[in-house]
Order: sequence, then C-alpha cells, then structure tokens
Amino acid sequence: MSIIELGFGAFFGSLLRLSYALLGNFGLALLAFTVLTKIILFPISLISQKNSIIMVKMQPLLADLQARYGGQLETLVAEQKALYKQENYSTLKSLLPLLVQIPLIIGVIRVVNNPLRYLGSGVDPYFLGIDLFALPTGLLIPLLAIGSTVLLCLAQNRYNVISREQGFLAKWGTTLFLVAFTGWFVFICPAGLGLYWTFSNLLGIVTLVICNAIYNPHNFIDYAHRPRKTRVTRAEKDAARAKKQREKAREKADLKRFYAADKELVFYSEASGFYKYFAHFIDYVLQNSDIVVHYLTSDVDDQVFALERDNFVPYFCSSHSMITAFMKLDADLVVMTMPDLETYHYKRSLVNKDIEYIYTDHGEGSYHMMLRKGALDHFDTIFCYSTNHNEEVRATERVYGLPEKKLVNVGFGLLDQLIAEYEAACGETEAGEDNSDTTTSPLCVPDTHTDSGDVTGRRVPQILVAPSWQRDNLLEYCLEPLMEGLLSLDAHVIIRPHPEFVKRFPGKMKHISDTYADVPADRLEIQTDFSSNATVYLSDLVITDWSSIAQEFSFTTKKPSLFINTPVKVMNPEWEKLGIEPMELWMREMIGVSVEVDDLARIPEIVTDLLGRSDEYRTVIEELLERYMYNRGHTAEVGGRYLIDRIEERRRRRDEDPARG
Repeated sequence: MSIIELGFGAFFGSLLRLSYALLGNFGLALLAFTVLTKIILFPISLISQKNSIIMVKMQPLLADLQARYGGQLETLVAEQKALYKQENYSTLKSLLPLLVQIPLIIGVIRVVNNPLRYLGSGVDPYFLGIDLFALPTGLLIPLLAIGSTVLLCLAQNRYNVISREQGFLAKWGTTLFLVAFTGWFVFICPAGLGLYWTFSNLLGIVTLVICNAIYNPHNFIDYAHRPRKTRVTRAEKDAARAKKQREKAREKADLKRFYAADKELVFYSEASGFYKYFAHFIDYVLQNSDIVVHYLTSDVDDQVFALERDNFVPYFCSSHSMITAFMKLDADLVVMTMPDLETYHYKRSLVNKDIEYIYTDHGEGSYHMMLRKGALDHFDTIFCYSTNHNEEVRATERVYGLPEKKLVNVGFGLLDQLIAEYEAACGETEAGEDNSDTTTSPLCVPDTHTDSGDVTGRRVPQILVAPSWQRDNLLEYCLEPLMEGLLSLDAHVIIRPHPEFVKRFPGKMKHISDTYADVPADRLEIQTDFSSNATVYLSDLVITDWSSIAQEFSFTTKKPSLFINTPVKVMNPEWEKLGIEPMELWMREMIGVSVEVDDLARIPEIVTDLLGRSDEYRTVIEELLERYMYNRGHTAEVGGRYLIDRIEERRRRRDEDPARG
C-alpha cells in the first residue's frame, strides 16, 4: 500500500491539488482532474483502439486457424503467435487502459479518502449541497454513477470495435455486471468518488467518439463482407451436448477395455481416413499370425468400428484423453502416422520403456521439409517408402548427431493398392497392354459410337482439380484465374476439395459453389462425395498445389500432373542443412509441369500440351517408380512380416526370461 500511497497517490494528489488551486471548488476540481487524467491516458486509449481494430480484422484469420488446426494445440498456438507478429498485434496493448485505470482508481480513492493530506486544510467538501467527503446520504450521486455507466455501456456496445463483435449475452452480461458493481461501489465510497465515476464515464464516451474519428473501424474493416456467425439453435445445442455425453461414455468404456487388454501390437489413428495407410499391414498380420491387432482411434465415427474381423479390436479415445493414454501405453509395438512423438503433447509411455514405436507416413513426400525439425527423433523404427526417405533419415542423424534408427524399406502400401485396383478396373498391365472390357469397367469409360462409326457420346478430357487443404491451397489462393483458363477448354472439369477442407470450411465451400452455380453441369462439377476414387482415375489430368494426390495419380495411372506453385508450406526451416532436395520440389518437373501463380493465363496452352504428351510421361513415370519406390506390389508382405517377426521375437524373449515381462 505504501507504493500506491507514495506513487499513485502523490501523483494524482498533485493533479487534484493543481485543479483545486485553479478552480477553488472541490466538485469542479474533480471534473478538471478527470479531464486531465483522460487527456494523459488518451494516447493509451488510441493505441488500444488501433490494436482492437487489428484484432477484429484478424478474427476471420483466427477462425481459419482454429478450423485448420483444431485439435493440434501446439500448432494452433504457434500459428496464432505468428499471425499476431505479422499483424503487429499485442495483447498487452489491449489491456493497457484497464491496467492503468486500476491504479488510477486506487489513487483517486486515496485522495478522496484523505483530501486534507493532499489539498491542505480548509477545503469546502460541498458541491451542489452534497458533502463529497462523506458517504452518499441520498440517491442522486448513485443514480448519476449508475446512469452514466449504462450510457457508457450502450455506447461501447454500439461503437466500440471489440464490443460490437460480441454476442448478445456477452454484451449485456458485461453491462449488467458493471451496473451492479457501480451500484455497490458508490454506496460504500465517499460521494466524491461517485462524482468522479460519473464524470469519467461521460468523458469515456467522448474518448470513444474521438478514437473512432481518428481510427474509424469502417476504414480498416470490410464489414460488408465479413463472414456472419452461424446461429446455433437450442435443438442443435441439445443435440451436440447429448452427442458429447455419448462420446464420453463410449470413450470411458473403450479405454477400460483397452487398459485391461494384454496388448502386443497397437495402431494409432488420428481420424477415420487414416485406416487406409495401415490396412495392408493389418491384413497381412491377421492372415498370417495369431496376433491381435488393437486399433486406437481419435475418431468416434471411424470406419473401423464397422469392421467385423477376428483378432481386430478397435477403441475410441478423444485426442484430449489420448495424451494420458499414450503415457499409460503398454504394448510391444506401436505403429502410427502421427509424427512429433515426445516433442509435443503425445509422449512415449511411462509404463513400458521397451515399446518399439514405428512411424509410417501418410504420403510420399519428404521427411526433412514437410515434417517439423525433430519430428522423427523419438521413434525407434521408420517404415520407408522410397529411397529419399532412407537418405533423409540418415542425413538427419549425421547432421544432428542422433543415434541410428532402424529403417525398414517397406514401400508404399496405399500405392500398391491403388495400382492393383486401377489395373484390375482398366485391365491395363504395367507394360501398357489393354486387357479390359471397357464397356463394363467403372474406371474406364469409352466413347460410344453409332453403327456407322460416328461418335455419339464423345468423351471430352476430364480434368480434376484436387488441392491440399493447407494454408494457401489453390482453392483459397488462386482458384478464379485457374478456372477462367480451364473453363475456356473443351473439357469436363471437376473440383474435388480435400475432405478436411469440406469439413472445416463450409462457408468457403458455399462461396465456391455460389461462384460457379451458373456453369453447366457438363462443363463443371464440384464433388464432395469421397466414397470412391473412381473420379481420380477416370481423369486425364490432375491439377493440384502441394497435395500428394499428384504422386498417387501419376504413379497409378502413369498420366502427368499439373502443379500450381502456391506458397509451399515449409515445416522445418532447417531442411537445407541436409543438402537433399525434397521430392516435392524436384519431382514436379518429372511427372508433369509446374506453373507459377502469375502465369495462370497460359493454363489452356499448358493443359492441351500435357494431354497430348501422355505417352512420354508414361515412360518417365515408370522409370521413377522403378528407381525410387521400394517393393512395389509387396509392401504388405514386407511390412507385415516385420511386425510379425518382431512380436515373435518378443514372445521368445519372454519365454526365455519371464521376469522381463
């Protein structure tokens, strides 16, 4: 209290003493004192106004980050910090007026409670017949303070850049709290403080008007095009609450079974769509051993719960509870596609230090640029798809002095599956021989002819636009100039967004649909049904940004891809230390053509050229597959055999030494 008394009390006391010396009336001196403090604090109010405008401008971007990285807390926080830095936003600046107001109020209380100490003796405490040094004896001062608080709250709710963004409950909840607090506060303090409170509130409205005149929010924020908040009905809230309760009950029961089970092999899946990256290994293990596969997923609606297979046991555990589940894991082997083990919130087990953690990626991209620094450091074993994976891991170990991991050159099982499905559907061997009956194939649709040989159902080229859902994907970055070129071609164009984009950004999807609503269906189709890959492999050309669908498409069909050079997302800024060019960069020009965003006017010309050179690309792509991809057609056997052998080795060790568990 001595610091406040000597510091704030002395400072504000000197201001009040100056005001009283000039005006000779304590009530008028309080008004002058309030004006002086508002003038002194005005630069802080102006800084806060500017900072608040930045925050409101950032709201759509923050909502975008929340949608894009929801469930990835560390990534979300890092991205938010980067956005704040980019936009020059400071949380402290927004809090400055409040932080300064608190000591100011305390100082005023000290002065009003001890006026003679700061103003000397002989001060007349009366103003309009009211003793400002005494507690209020009537309702005038309290009513003035409460009324001015209501007026200030109404002005802020309507004109304050932050308050106007808040919902009804937030606005009026704050108003009611401040009114109630004011009513209590002015009754227990001298009337002078109530008078100061009234003046301060009224001058706060003036300050708000001036700040809005200097930094008018409408000059910085496009209110006309701001996304509107979706209103949630009571029924929707009740349904969401009931669903959450069911999920909690489901999770509790599943985790009880999971912890009680004697587990040798565990797969962890972040979402339903990740099963395809494990399916080939799981199939081989189940068909060639007695090992029980325990499948832990963070998706309550994961497709695996519909599978009915012997020795396959799925469990649901939310991503939040998974933090604890990982710490309590007890198994021999854990297979996962999620990197950053131990470096973020998912840690290695505290219960069993002898678990072998195996990483298998969900794409054919590079490890050293597309994963964070240290993302694989705490895994024991890496399933490598191609030579670049092997080289990148070993180079990382050399550069950073890490112990060698076990690398198993398994190949890419999903690619094996896609090639097998494509060849079966189209009857096409790797040599290019056509063995299919294309009149019935779901993937290979021929032209139809009349008896005279004329084409009646001429098949125009099908072009698939299939971007990633990372930030700056082509749907958000450059869709309109791209579509302008594509729609000028005699082709059927399909926009097939990433499933996560559809799920997380419904507003953006609606905007795209509305933009192209007038384009005939035979020219343009926006596809959001991902139950089949037929669309991908019926296409003659895939256009993407940095999605691995290009490699999957080109390696499967041996057709070229077209890449749009949107900003590449570099997860590891130190990737160049390894001296290895990432596959995403050098392979673009091998399996297709990459185009700069400012060169999209040439799209019709480039697309036409690529469609006419399919045979050339077939040879190049075959050579790439042969040179770089491991164990084509045998991934399931190589990876599955490794898992079986490792578990059988663990069993032998336990038989030889039961004490080791």
